[in-house]
Amino acid sequence: MSGSAAYDEPSVRQYTELAEVAGGFIHEIKNRVGTLSLNLQLLGEDFENPETPRERRALERITRLQGECQKLVDLASDFLRFARVHDLTMELATLDSVVSRNVDFLAPTARDKNIEIGWLPAPDLPLVNIQRDLFEQCLLNLMLNAEQAMPEGGTLTLIGRWEETKTHQAEDSALWVCLDVIDTGYGIPPEQMPKLFRPFHTTKTNGHGLGLAITRKIITAHGGTIEVQSEIGRGTKFTIRLPATKAEETGDRKQETEKERNFPLSS
Repeated sequence: MSGSAAYDEPSVRQYTELAEVAGGFIHEIKNRVGTLSLNLQLLGEDFENPETPRERRALERITRLQGECQKLVDLASDFLRFARVHDLTMELATLDSVVSRNVDFLAPTARDKNIEIGWLPAPDLPLVNIQRDLFEQCLLNLMLNAEQAMPEGGTLTLIGRWEETKTHQAEDSALWVCLDVIDTGYGIPPEQMPKLFRPFHTTKTNGHGLGLAITRKIITAHGGTIEVQSEIGRGTKFTIRLPATKAEETGDRKQETEKERNFPLSS
């Protein structure tokens, strides 16, 4: 499930305009829901110590409404991220520096859930041009999905490698830096695979179906692709491919790598 679509300029412009309008609309809704949630919190404080069955029922309803408001705020935030992924501020990075930070970040909760995380980077991988925060976001999303797919524990393996593919002109080739995210979870049903990256498609009870859609949009905005393979009972593999940076564009790689290792994990 991979590929890149070609868009003409009018389509891009129309999409951008629609995204801006929708983003503004959702932003206003988010503000109103936030105000509603704040007032529910204040109302809940009036029933903090319920003394009658009626007051207890009122507090329960207020708490449920607060939970629903928070779901709407989270959905609005994810939609805004989905709508606004377009202009990226790129920087050179090594795949190892980005993945290692995410592995370190997730390792404590993974250990608590009996999940072993392994990171296997090939030596001397080319640099990639990425917006660090966004790429970390989509990688963390894939890793969290993998963790949720292994409720009884398992193994999450990340493999860094490179591929060379021929372009339309036989004498040319394209170099890609690839990242495989492999879990040993319960797998994805075959009938769900074609819909996996569609916005608002979800099989989770409390999901809203924008996580993988945002992930694919971020990867596409980087000029890359993402595909998935899965087998019920054996697990799932997501493969991200990013264009490798040419050697003459990387500058002093040793200095860049040292700089990245001192870069803190974004929240």
